[in-house]
Amino acid sequence: MTVVPPAPLPVPLPPLAARARTVGGSPVRDILAVTARPEVINFAGGLPAPELFDAEGIAEAFRAVLAEDAGRALQYSTTEGEPALRAALAGRTAARGLPTDADDVLVTTGSQQALSLLAAALLEPGDTVLVEDPCYLAALQAFGLAGARIVPVPGDEQGVDPVALEELVLRERPKLLYTVPTFQNPTGRTMPAARRAAIAEVAERCGLWIVEDDPYGELRFEGEREPWIASHEGAAERVVLLGSFSKVMAPGLRLGWLRAPAGLRRACAVAKQAADLHTPTVNQLAAARYLADRDLDAHVARVAGVYRERRDAMLAGLPEALPAGSTWSRPEGGMFLWARLPEPYDTTALLPRVVRHDVAYVPGAPFYAGTPGPSTLRLCFVTQTPEEIGEGLRRLGEGLRAL
Repeated sequence: MTVVPPAPLPVPLPPLAARARTVGGSPVRDILAVTARPEVINFAGGLPAPELFDAEGIAEAFRAVLAEDAGRALQYSTTEGEPALRAALAGRTAARGLPTDADDVLVTTGSQQALSLLAAALLEPGDTVLVEDPCYLAALQAFGLAGARIVPVPGDEQGVDPVALEELVLRERPKLLYTVPTFQNPTGRTMPAARRAAIAEVAERCGLWIVEDDPYGELRFEGEREPWIASHEGAAERVVLLGSFSKVMAPGLRLGWLRAPAGLRRACAVAKQAADLHTPTVNQLAAARYLADRDLDAHVARVAGVYRERRDAMLAGLPEALPAGSTWSRPEGGMFLWARLPEPYDTTALLPRVVRHDVAYVPGAPFYAGTPGPSTLRLCFVTQTPEEIGEGLRRLGEGLRAL
């Protein structure tokens, strides 16, 4: 009798990298998937208002580029970016008070990629990164995926506390500080000029890279523009300035950039070669053509005017919508408003029940690298009209009162 040996058991596949197992997805993306029903008034997203895109102007720029030099537009490009776009970005940066040449600029596939490139160029697993508290979620993801140890810096309504920053730098020996000093995500707060100067001085005195992310700075409704941290004396060689067209032109273009000292910029270019070779050529050339043919500043001013009306509509409705004892920010620009409910409200636990009233927000807890604020939440005020905002806040108040 022939004995058939049992089939061998399949050998398990090697596991995912530890960083992929330990870094979770974006809670905001998860919330958006849950609240995708069209009847939901969604204050959870960070999406610019699509009806305000200059679709015709962007389409015309693409048509011109493809009609005049399709071979170049559809071809591979340099890793650093198309010269015409880099020159235009350098000119806009210099006009705002920070002397910049085209060679100082690296074009990225959205400013989110810039964070990944900087993490690859600067961070070893276990290195310490200092962040605001609360902090932009996707930055926490990017640094966490690099294996960084993320430490929050105490602050107040004006942003990072320079004294606390210096104490942490001396104790923790971090590689970098990440900050969104203008219309911060999620709080909407803006760091005043004196605070920016103090932070620049700490970085110079203690030896620290600063990553200054500025995706919202052009969306100012009121008040005076604050200077970039990078523009302070002694800061230019230790500050990386990030910018993006996502909030002022269109996020679908996936166009961002970083301005950095030469050595770090070259390291980021090498990391980009490994990531995607280069940002899409046709998108870069179309953006450069748009900047040449259209008045982006005038377009941004129109968008900011609409966003101001929407911010005001949200501010007007919050006293009725939120429970007594709540507090909230009054941003001078950007896209977000930050609120804190009284104890014992827990906005994460409450969200599923509030969504039953066809309205959504983002709980504040995921934005914290340290101890979360369970009663906090972020509201995006730019995607809906004032009338929709009023109705959404009515639903939010109804949902909270029902609890």
